[in-house]
Amino acid sequence: MAPDIMARIRWIFSRLVKSSYRYTPVPDDEAPQFRPHLVKERRKKAGYFCLGIALLLLLLYFAIPYGDLAKSLPGCERNGKCKPNPHRWGQYSPFFSVPSDIDSSIPEGCEVTFALVLSRHGSRNPTSPKSALYQELIEHIQSSVSHYGEGFEFLADYAYTIGNDDLTSYGEQQMVDSGAAFYKRYRKLTDDIDPFIRAAGSSRVIASAKNFTHGLYAARGSGGNRAEEDILIIPEIDNFNNSINHGSCSRFEDGPYSDLKHEKQTAWKEKWLPSITKRLNQKLPGANLTLTETVYFMDLCPFHSVADKNAKPSQFCSLFSEDEWRGYDYYESLDKWYGYGSGNPLGPTQGVGYVNEVIARLTGEPVKDHTSTNSTLDSSPETFPLDRRLYADFSHDNTMISIYAALGLYEGVPDLSVEHVVPADQAGGFSAAWVVPFAARMYLEKMQCGSNDKEYVRILINDRVVTPKCTADSHGRCELDSFIDSLSFAKSGGKWESCEV
Repeated sequence: MAPDIMARIRWIFSRLVKSSYRYTPVPDDEAPQFRPHLVKERRKKAGYFCLGIALLLLLLYFAIPYGDLAKSLPGCERNGKCKPNPHRWGQYSPFFSVPSDIDSSIPEGCEVTFALVLSRHGSRNPTSPKSALYQELIEHIQSSVSHYGEGFEFLADYAYTIGNDDLTSYGEQQMVDSGAAFYKRYRKLTDDIDPFIRAAGSSRVIASAKNFTHGLYAARGSGGNRAEEDILIIPEIDNFNNSINHGSCSRFEDGPYSDLKHEKQTAWKEKWLPSITKRLNQKLPGANLTLTETVYFMDLCPFHSVADKNAKPSQFCSLFSEDEWRGYDYYESLDKWYGYGSGNPLGPTQGVGYVNEVIARLTGEPVKDHTSTNSTLDSSPETFPLDRRLYADFSHDNTMISIYAALGLYEGVPDLSVEHVVPADQAGGFSAAWVVPFAARMYLEKMQCGSNDKEYVRILINDRVVTPKCTADSHGRCELDSFIDSLSFAKSGGKWESCEV
């Protein structure tokens, strides 16, 4: 609880105590005394006391975070009165600064000489196939349910009006804010240097890159129209190598490991969801929802929320407890870990092309790679310059997970269990919400300190310092040579030969 709030509470109690207990001399006559002015004074004191209690309750209400309020109301899911926590919505969480064990500010006496941001697009509407499934679910509920349980009454008249695929207005603003944040953190560079910007070819990624650029240049106080026009767009099409959108390894996309994430999610779903599904079916008699439909029902919370221009939490969010949302975030984390990350034998390999491009940018040497990079683009100084000090790339969550793994960021974290939730702070900082929320961003910065000629590299994911495999100092930094040496997996091409089997 904030210190200023505690001070106000103490002040209220001190006033109450001071006004309620006042010394008066004992009367000489022990006979009962009736003094009208004292009755009036007591009534006045009682009024002050009631007012003080009311103010205290208000202060406590606004002082306690949403998560703590939800915990203070056990059974809130039974009447739809739970307090939403957007940090539990997996990859559909809006961006938030993740708590860091290491101070993420630039160390005193150090100067950033190079900065790269790899960003996910901002908050979006559901993909077209998912949107169709959500609409079917609502129509099914409304056609089969005649009585809605407490908290679910709004569904009787609910109309599904969420769009498809593209950024929401909130998602657009997220990216404007992200561009401004990049400018602010690296102002000594961004005041004078233009970043080289690339975007994967889907409309929401391109729009995100443009909004980021607008935010950066607006913060700088200059127009960014030319910069938006110069964004390099890499198509997301078959048979076109693209280091910021996976798809070049057919065995990863369609081979034996492509179903691994579904197997793990199914195992967790069968442990986590039955009791929730049972409650929903009791609240919605006649709906007979399946476990999968329960997941879709929960999906409506984040998507309906980010469809609001201010991301106001939807009524759907209040139907589930904090613990149930913790299970939901974990369900999505299993998808990322076993689908695209270290839990998939070919997951990290999908990110090696990008990592080899990072090495080239850090060293100023040509890209050495035979995996997902586009050799035509990467061999040209127009489409892959090596002399810039600011870079910005825009991609998707799944590809970013593979890039994190290729960088070795979560190496050493045991495979996520399907028997119980492994909290992010016990999984090296890994969860879907912590690493790839909407508008997620990875900063990779190079710096020098004082008169020391050594160069250091540090990585932040959503403002949390994440240490790579190399030996890091107390600031989470590695010396440049040590950092590059730690990327041997990427430099050797990962397991790309398995893609060609």
